Amino acid sequence: MMQRIAEIAKEAGALILKAHDSAIHQKEGHFNFVTDTDVAVQGFLKKALLSVCPGAAFFSEEQENEPLTERMTFVVDPIDGTLNFMRNRRASAVSIGLLENKKPVLGVVYNPYTDELFSAEKGRGAFCNGSPIQVSAAPFENALVSIGTSPYDQDLAAKTMDAAKAFLLRAGDLRRVGSAALDLCDVACGRADLFFELRLRPWDVAAGSLIVMEAGGAFLSLGHAEPYFDDACGILASNPLCVQKAMGILSSL
Repeated sequence: MMQRIAEIAKEAGALILKAHDSAIHQKEGHFNFVTDTDVAVQGFLKKALLSVCPGAAFFSEEQENEPLTERMTFVVDPIDGTLNFMRNRRASAVSIGLLENKKPVLGVVYNPYTDELFSAEKGRGAFCNGSPIQVSAAPFENALVSIGTSPYDQDLAAKTMDAAKAFLLRAGDLRRVGSAALDLCDVACGRADLFFELRLRPWDVAAGSLIVMEAGGAFLSLGHAEPYFDDACGILASNPLCVQKAMGILSSL
């Protein structure tokens, strides 16, 4: 199944690369957009993925979704980083997670601009283009911290900036990628040491969370005892050396 899902992710990525001057539509929330390419890629993914696993449910950003259940469910973001796609920033990804009993068992994130495919299956490790990856061993004081700003949720702006300042003063430096899926993969392969965002949706993290955990990292859903994919929540992904101090900052907000 993994091989075919990886192929599907690459086919979806090719659709993104071919798209030019895609029509843009405003969605609910501050600075929240969808393009015709998001919708087209989602339609392709739904058909292709359900042909691989016909009994599965399909839960995705650009549709009305039923609540998650225990059945196998594809949780998909057709273009994670839509604004990056709109501005040709070349940092967007196809994100495909497969959940069973509301827990990820397979994850694929594909960046078509770099031709990097990150993948993981539960209990089998994490990979980039077939080569094993693992989180860094950097201590918190030297950590490169990726942040998400939850731009659709302006009520979180002050807390996000307070957290960013705390990390900047106590850790190393900050980065803002604009795609949570790619931020998670950066943690998984050691390009960043931790990533936080105070509100993300299930399709943002279903795939990347497993990739982080299978690469030896921690993935925490803020306010929940275990990784949570039913609804929006804050998240922290980290190497083992940084997670305690990072959680100390986020818990103090």
